[in-house]
Amino acid sequence: MAREKIVMIGAGSAVFTRGLVADMILRKWNCELALVDVRPESLTVAEGLVKKMIEAKGAPVTLTASTDRRAVLEGATAIICTVGVGGRRAWEQDVIIPRKYGIYQPVGDTVMPGGASRALRMIPAMVDVAKDVVDVAPDALFFNYGNPMTPVCRAVRKATGAHIVGLCHGVPGVARYLEAVLEIPRGELDYTAVGLNHLTWFVEARHKGRDMMPKLAELAATFVPHWAKAEAERQTQPVGLLQRHPFSWHLLHLFGAFPAVLDRHVVEFFPQFFREGRYYGRTLGKDVFSFEETVREGDRVFERMREDATSREPLRADYFDQFGGEHEQVLDIIESLRTGDRKIYSANLPNEGQVPNLPNDAVIESPAAALTGRLAPVSQPPLPAGVAGAVVSRLAWVEAVVEAALEGDRRKFVQGLVLEGSVPSLEIAEKLAADLIAAQAEFLPQFKVAKA
Repeated sequence: MAREKIVMIGAGSAVFTRGLVADMILRKWNCELALVDVRPESLTVAEGLVKKMIEAKGAPVTLTASTDRRAVLEGATAIICTVGVGGRRAWEQDVIIPRKYGIYQPVGDTVMPGGASRALRMIPAMVDVAKDVVDVAPDALFFNYGNPMTPVCRAVRKATGAHIVGLCHGVPGVARYLEAVLEIPRGELDYTAVGLNHLTWFVEARHKGRDMMPKLAELAATFVPHWAKAEAERQTQPVGLLQRHPFSWHLLHLFGAFPAVLDRHVVEFFPQFFREGRYYGRTLGKDVFSFEETVREGDRVFERMREDATSREPLRADYFDQFGGEHEQVLDIIESLRTGDRKIYSANLPNEGQVPNLPNDAVIESPAAALTGRLAPVSQPPLPAGVAGAVVSRLAWVEAVVEAALEGDRRKFVQGLVLEGSVPSLEIAEKLAADLIAAQAEFLPQFKVAKA
């Protein structure tokens, strides 16, 4: 494989940079890596840590770093964006502010008010990145990891035409979960998962040619009544693989397809069932799927990265054993695209007819084959009516939020909050929109001249 020049934009990420570099090094890639972040402090940490990782293994990776992405984009063969505008402090506001109105989010980066608020920050920034990519490195592979995945990728393509590909580890992760449930060896489940990011439905599952969907349906049919009784009795300490994600198994029982990425994300697409955050006797984002703990762990990870980057000591001998690498499969995908090996990956791409009963041009997550230089969506049969309905309703929300972010239109932001379904009244939608825009004002220059 020819020598790659990888440009990583948003390199101050607490997770992605370290994992990506570890995978490069362990694969013995001979490549150039350019790190970009608009925050000098974060970039210094990332550069220092990556330099020590390269030195620890004597890896043939040439490293550069810059706060100016255009300065390093020339000659890029692949661009990977892990941008998170405002970082964890802005993310906290996305989740905490809606709690004033009785809206509880375990994640708040994909849908619900938190996902919409995050989109307002992310979309203009990613559109600017995409314009530079089109101008300076139009032939480079262009990947996005940033959330909300679907609105970001849709907005970038709509505004710039850039051929951005969204990647997420959710679908492969749920495949491993289902393998554990079915008690089959890891990596042996063949599956098809179609939908939109963080609500991607496993519509097929096979093991050595045997259809495993009936077995999953049987498990759900046995489990759901038991869990309903447990909920009534307020047994609030679920254990076991099924009990950890009761709502996902309920949806399999109802729709005949299993939703990724399990309850922590999936519940946010059905907020009407979790008013005031009530979830099987607990409260979403508080005492189950704790949002605060997620943020604290991100802060702890970054501090450990800072300590490792700035210490005078070399990295520990077991440093590369401390974490699992990068899970979005981007290096596998790059290798496959260079050889055209036609391997199948889960990717977020526009619907060009590969899913016939979803809207054309909508960004959907579905199987794609690696051809030489591009990922090509694999044609699918129509989704079951219920599954398609669950996806289409969210795609309408995506369009409203994308327009709000691109146009700086407060009214369309309120529309998005209304369409999403967690806000209990039009009055609260207006107040919540005002609160979120005010809290994130430094990251929302497009709203300085927002429409009334």
